[in-house]
Amino acid sequence: MVTTSHSHHESGHAPSVWGKIPQRNKNFTGRDDLIEKLRTGLQSKVTAVLPQAQDQSQPAPHALQGLGGVGKSQLAIEYAHRFRHAYELVWWVPSAQPMLVKSSLAGLAREMHLRVGPQSVEDAAEAALDALRRGEPYKNWLLIFDNAENLEINDTIPRGPGHVLITSRNHSWQGVVDTLPVDVFERSESIEFLRRRVGDGIDAEQADRLAEALGDLPLALEQAGALQAESGMSVKEYLRLLKEQTTRLLGANKPTDYPLSMTAAWATSVSQLKARMPEAVELLRCFAFFGPEPIPRDLLDELPETYAAGSKIAGLLSDPIKLSQVIRELGRYALVRMDSEARTVTVHRLVQALLRDELDKTDAESFQREVHLLLTAAVADYEPDDITAWPRYNNLLGHITPAEVKASRDPNVRKFALNIVRYLYTSGDFVSAQELVQDFADAWRADSGEDDRFVLASQRHYAIIIRELGAIEESFNSNKALMERMRRVLGDADEETLLLTNSHGADLRFRGDFAEALKHDQDSLGQHETVFGPAHRRTLRAMNNLALDHLLLGEYETAQTLHARVLKLQRQAGSKASRANVLSSMNNLARVVRLRGRYREACDLGQDAYDLGVQELGQDHPWTLRSSKDLSIAKRRAGIIDEALEIAERTFELQKRSTSLDHPDTLAAALCLANAQRAADHVEDSLRLLRDIVERFALMYGDDHPFKYGCDSNFALLLRVSGNEERAREIDEAALAGFDRRLTRKHFFSLTCAINLASDLSSVGLVHEAREMGERTLADLRALFGDDHPVTLAAAANLVIDLVATGAEEEATALREDVLERYDRVLGPNHPDVLVSRQGNRLDFDFDPPVL
Repeated sequence: MVTTSHSHHESGHAPSVWGKIPQRNKNFTGRDDLIEKLRTGLQSKVTAVLPQAQDQSQPAPHALQGLGGVGKSQLAIEYAHRFRHAYELVWWVPSAQPMLVKSSLAGLAREMHLRVGPQSVEDAAEAALDALRRGEPYKNWLLIFDNAENLEINDTIPRGPGHVLITSRNHSWQGVVDTLPVDVFERSESIEFLRRRVGDGIDAEQADRLAEALGDLPLALEQAGALQAESGMSVKEYLRLLKEQTTRLLGANKPTDYPLSMTAAWATSVSQLKARMPEAVELLRCFAFFGPEPIPRDLLDELPETYAAGSKIAGLLSDPIKLSQVIRELGRYALVRMDSEARTVTVHRLVQALLRDELDKTDAESFQREVHLLLTAAVADYEPDDITAWPRYNNLLGHITPAEVKASRDPNVRKFALNIVRYLYTSGDFVSAQELVQDFADAWRADSGEDDRFVLASQRHYAIIIRELGAIEESFNSNKALMERMRRVLGDADEETLLLTNSHGADLRFRGDFAEALKHDQDSLGQHETVFGPAHRRTLRAMNNLALDHLLLGEYETAQTLHARVLKLQRQAGSKASRANVLSSMNNLARVVRLRGRYREACDLGQDAYDLGVQELGQDHPWTLRSSKDLSIAKRRAGIIDEALEIAERTFELQKRSTSLDHPDTLAAALCLANAQRAADHVEDSLRLLRDIVERFALMYGDDHPFKYGCDSNFALLLRVSGNEERAREIDEAALAGFDRRLTRKHFFSLTCAINLASDLSSVGLVHEAREMGERTLADLRALFGDDHPVTLAAAANLVIDLVATGAEEEATALREDVLERYDRVLGPNHPDVLVSRQGNRLDFDFDPPVL
C-alpha cells in the first residue's frame, strides 16, 4: 500500500515511549477515510459495549476487523506513525498468543521506568496496565493489540485516559468494542497504489484491469506491484500468468479459506522468484513454519555442525553474502517485510499458510524441522537461568507454538522446549509455563509413551511450577510418583533423576517434614557430588537445600557453615551459578546470622543481598522480595522499627501484586507486615491483617504444619495484648502441642511459642504455671543457644517477672542484674527489648516463616 503524504499531524514532540512499532510502510496508500474515522472514534467518548462495567468517561477501545490481507495491521502501523506526535506513549502488543501479550506488556513496564526487573512477567505486565489505567506517568497513550483473535484478551485491555486499537479477523469483536470494518481497497485506491508502486510501467487503464483481476486485495496488489517493479514485466504478461495460476489453482481444488486472487498473485510471484533465485524460495518455505511474529535476523546465523546435517538451507546460512542477497530479494518481491531497525523479517500469515498448503507432508515436515533446529541453535549455548540470555529466549516465544516445536522427536529440540518452559517460569510467567509444559507433555506422551525421558522431565518442571503457584500437596504427590518411575526407567544416577531428587526435597520442606527432608537431602548431596563433582552449580544447589534443612531444624551453626561455603563457591569464577542462586545464598546466610542473634550483622548482609537483587534481578524478582522480607525482619529484631515497617509494607504490596494472597511468599510477607505493625504499636492494623491470614495459612499448609502453628501463635499474641487473654492461652497451648508433636520441645519454634504461652498463663493469674514453664524454657534455650542469645535473654527477662510474682525476690534480683548486663553488651542499652526489660514489662516473640 502507498501513501500520498506522511506529513499529517506531525507537529509537536515525539512520544517519550515508542516501542515495538513496525517500520512504516513507505508504499502505504489511501485509506484516508478509514484513518480519519479511526482518529475521530478514538478521540470520542463513545461507550463500547463491553462484558464488564466500563467508565463511560473513558475512550472506547476500537477494533479494525477484516479478512486476511486487507491491511489491518498496515493501517494500524500507519495510524501510529501518522499520529505519533499526539501521544506520549505508543506501544505495539503482539496478541496472537497470551504469553506474547504478557511479555510485551512487561517490556513496556520497564520502558515506563516502573522499577520492575526482568523476573516477574505477570507483575510487570500488571504494573504497566495499572499505570496506563491511572494515566501515570502518561495520560496520552496508544496501545495496539495486533492479531487479537481471542476475545479473552479483552480482560487485559486497559480502560483509561489513553487509546486502544485492536486488529483482528474475528467478527465477534463487534459485540465487545467499537469496530471499524476494513475491506479491500476502493478501486481508485488500487489504481493509485499500483501506479505509485510500479511507476511508469503501468497506466490507469492497466492498473484498473489488474486491480479487477486481483479483487482489490491490498496484499495481492502489493505482491503484484512488487513483481512488476522488480522484473519490468508488462501488465499483459502478468495477467496472462495470473490467469494460468488461477486456472491451475481452481483445478487443484485449493482451499477456499484464502481469496483466489491472493493465492494466484502469490503463486505468480513465487514461480517467477523460483526461476530467478531458487534458494530464495527454499528460505521462504522455511519462513512459512515460523510464527507470524518477527523472525530475528540472528536466527539465520550459520548452523553448528551438530544441527547442519540434512538441512536444506545450511549451505545458504553458511554464506552471509548470499543470505543477505536472498533476504533482500524476498523483500523486493514483497514476500517478506524487513525491519532494518529491529533486524527482523516478517512473513504475512496468509503467505505462510499458502506456502505450507503447497507442500506435501514430507516436505512440510522437512521445513518444520529446519525451523526447530534454527530455534534450538539460537540458544544452544545459553542457560535459561542466565538473565543476560533472557532477551534471546524472549524473541523466540512467538514461534514456539506456531512452529509445532512439540511435534519434534529430536532430543536437542525437546531439551530446547523445556528450556523455554524454564525460561518462562524463571522469568516469572508461571501461567504460560504451565500451559506450555502441559502441551509438550501431552504431545510427547502420545508420541513416545509415559517412560520417555522428556515426558518425565516435563512432569518435573510441571511440579516446580505448581509448587511455586502454591499447590504444595499436588506437587508432592506428583514428584513422589515421578521419583519411583524415574529411578526405575532412568536409574538413580541419571541427571534427570538427580534434578528431581533435589526438587523433591523442597516438597518435603513445604509439607513441614523437616527431619525427613534433611535425610533426603543428605543422600541427594552425596549423589550430586559423585555425579557432578563437589563444586558444580547443581551440587551447590543441593548443598544449599541441605543447609536449609539444618536451619529449619534449628541447627543454625551447621546451616551457617554450609550456606557460607555455598556462597563462596558460587562466587568463584566459572561456577556458572545464576544470579538468582547467588542472591538466594546471600539471603540464606543473612537469615541464619539473624537467627543466631547477630541482628546488626544480619542487617548489613541482608542489605547487601537486597541491593544485589534490585540491581541484578529487579525489585519484583521472587528472591529480591524474599530478601526484602528478611531484611525487614532483621531490622525489626535490631530495633530499627520504622524502617522495618516501611520495608514490610512495600514488600507485602509488591508480593501481593506479583502473586496473590494465597501464595506461600505472600503469606510470609503478610505475617512479616503484621509483626512489624505490632512492633510499631499498630496493634489494630496487625490484628486485622492476622485475622485474614490465619485461615489462609491453614488452607495453604494444612492443620498440622509448623508454619500454621507459628501463625496461630502470632495471632494469640495479638489477642492477648488486645485483652483477650484466655483465648490467647487456648491458641498457644494448641500451637505448642503441635510444635512439640512435629518438631519436639527443643526446637526454636517450640521454645518461642513457650515464651508466649508463659506470658498467657501469667496474664490469666496462673503465675506458678507461668514460672514453671519459664524456667523450663530458659534452660532449653541456654542449652540450644547459650546465655547471650537475645531470645534466651528475653526468656530470662520474662522469668524475672514470674519469680517476683511467686515471691522469689532474691532469685529475681540476681537474674535481672545478669540479664541487663548481658543485654547492654549484646544489643546495647537503647534497644527496644532492653528498654522494655528495664521497665519490668514482658517481652513477646513472634514467628516468621523462613523460605523453603
